[in-house]
Amino acid sequence: MVWFKKQKLTRLNASGKKKDMPAGLWTRCERCEEYITNTELMRNLKICPRCNQYHIMSAWERLEITVDPGSFEERDVGLTSLDPLNFDGYPEKIRKAQDQTRLREAALWGSATLAGHPIIFGVIDFRFLGGSMGSVVGEKITRAAETALEERLPLVVASAGGGGARMHEGMLSLMQMAKSSAAITRLKRAALPYISIITHPTMGGVAASFAALGDVIIAEPGALIGFAGPRVIEQTIGQRLPEGFQRAEFLLSHGMVDMVVPRPEIRSVTARLLRHLTAGGRRSQLPQRPAWRDLVAT
Repeated sequence: MVWFKKQKLTRLNASGKKKDMPAGLWTRCERCEEYITNTELMRNLKICPRCNQYHIMSAWERLEITVDPGSFEERDVGLTSLDPLNFDGYPEKIRKAQDQTRLREAALWGSATLAGHPIIFGVIDFRFLGGSMGSVVGEKITRAAETALEERLPLVVASAGGGGARMHEGMLSLMQMAKSSAAITRLKRAALPYISIITHPTMGGVAASFAALGDVIIAEPGALIGFAGPRVIEQTIGQRLPEGFQRAEFLLSHGMVDMVVPRPEIRSVTARLLRHLTAGGRRSQLPQRPAWRDLVAT
């Protein structure tokens, strides 16, 4: 008598080739590891609908969700980085970043309106060499601040940059921190509003200069903000850092940023701030004394 009998099952012949997921249709969330269609992700402003993880936005995507549709007029479109130190491989890296991002450099700036308020708007694209601060990035931010001063308009900059100063340009890159900071200072002397929107990640020279100088500093939830990274700091001081160190919420509790605002609300919050900081949009109420006179007087 047969007590055990092997059940006969129909065998399916597995395909010899593994089918790859079509490129450009899906994004894998780093936190929950779920796959989301790019259409759904963009509809949700690049926030994972499963775990609420914030994904990095390109410069043009940031523009679309911040300023009024069709209002942005880009300036200094042709500015691009040179290779002053003849750094090995740097021109190739620039060309590769340009091909991948369809941008000339990591920064865009121009005039726009936000909820009807005329502004000068700048944005950094992390995809372009990590949003690192080279000569052109510093020059564009400086020109944005100088134009805001000349036209007596508020300045709004959305920052992102994990690479700090661009080592390929040496001292020319480092001096952009001082140059952009000086331009922001002249804007402040003229009592013109500057709103800084800090996104993930904003580190190094960007965080240590214009990103941290806003009259109002807005950060996205969970954004990594600081100069050196947490791992470098721990190795240097030989101590464990507090939970959430250098995240937007930690900086808010220590007075380094003014508010942490969810991405879908940043436009409306910025519009409300502009309404208050520009006295209801009446630019004639702003001081008309040129900033250079204050500098000469001191």
